[in-house]
Amino acid sequence: MGIVLNYLTTLEVIGRKSGRTILLPVVIAIHDGERYLVSMFGESVQWVQNVRASGGKAVLPPGGGREDVLLEDLPGSVRLKAYLQRAPGARPRVPINKDATLEFQMVAREVPAFRINGSKVLQPTHPKG
Repeated sequence: MGIVLNYLTTLEVIGRKSGRTILLPVVIAIHDGERYLVSMFGESVQWVQNVRASGGKAVLPPGGGREDVLLEDLPGSVRLKAYLQRAPGARPRVPINKDATLEFQMVAREVPAFRINGSKVLQPTHPKG
């Protein structure tokens, strides 16, 4: 269970139309020590548009704390491959075998990927008692 918790978290981003905080579950892909978020539904999903409208500003609340992050919009076949290995539920939505090589370069152009740049400093929010 601890392995899943290392990669499954909640993304908080301000809605570009509503101005409200929007929360959604995401899977973090790790590649070469860097963390990434990947949109398995492509460019048109709301969270991708909200992240771009916010200039990449978002919050990840790992481990019961909060981490202010800047999501850097990047293309990348290697990041897509890492994401598909971590998030098996995404595989049916990405039309390629997870072990493919050259095809990833073509598919990755259609799948937004964001590098997570943050402080990694947690501020626990544990209840008192």
